[in-house]
Amino acid sequence: MSASQSKVVQYFFAPHSPWTYLGHARLMAIAAKTGAQIDVRPFDLGKVFSVSGGLPLAKRAPQRQAYRLAELARWSAFLQVPLTLQPKFFPVSPEASAKLIIATRLAHGVEASLNLAHAIMRGLWAEERNIGDEETLVQIALDAGFDGRQLLKTSETASVQAEYDANTEAATAASVFGSPWYIVDGEGYWGQDRLDFVERALER
Repeated sequence: MSASQSKVVQYFFAPHSPWTYLGHARLMAIAAKTGAQIDVRPFDLGKVFSVSGGLPLAKRAPQRQAYRLAELARWSAFLQVPLTLQPKFFPVSPEASAKLIIATRLAHGVEASLNLAHAIMRGLWAEERNIGDEETLVQIALDAGFDGRQLLKTSETASVQAEYDANTEAATAASVFGSPWYIVDGEGYWGQDRLDFVERALER
């Protein structure tokens, strides 16, 4: 497939989602393999939950919480992606990290934003770092080869907030109700366990 024919996968995600973390590197590999472009769309999962019937983790029934932990352990082992089931800094607000990812895309492009997103999610789920803390985010960005301080400054601008809000509105309009959520040719796929279907859609 030539560049002019390459498909786009809209990637709606919240950077504090362990499921997004488990699928992130695989999505990047699938895009590289198929020549697809990734449209990076960090969004406010909490707002989407509020209009789609979703519940934050703490409000879910105990049996649902227990099964979530079992599934995370299974997928972590199967994919050989290191993951701490109950990291020290979770639950955590994802807003600052989401806006840092948007700022990175605006300054350095899609691939850079995807790389930083992976570093942030790995920081939370494998390294037990507090991605709700601005200084921690600056350090994660520095470790990934970016000017973390400048990106943080950019992330606090009205234009980045506007994009974050627009992504959230677009997610709601597209009937998104979880993270990660992938859209190819107008069809939505919820969860990293649907990446096989995403790959097939991109190869059509």
